[in-house]
Amino acid sequence: MVGCAAIGVLMVAVTTGLVRHPLLRPLVGVGVLGGFTTFSTYALDIRTLLAEGRPALAFAYLAGTMLGALGAVALSTAATRRILRGRRR
Repeated sequence: MVGCAAIGVLMVAVTTGLVRHPLLRPLVGVGVLGGFTTFSTYALDIRTLLAEGRPALAFAYLAGTMLGALGAVALSTAATRRILRGRRR
């Protein structure tokens, strides 16, 4: 969730022109934060839960993680935009 929130902050910084270096987004966004937020362990945990015959828990973990990740991006994006708007005034 922390990595997803950081991606939200980075995307606002890039799209608003706060950060202008053309390689920052691929380096930090895809490289560093992409590696930090890897979902391979998440996918393995879901597969393990299914193999153990615990589909309800696997689905809850699947849905909860996705909702949490998307929520973290949305909240950090909104908060960053609000902070930047406050600084411009």
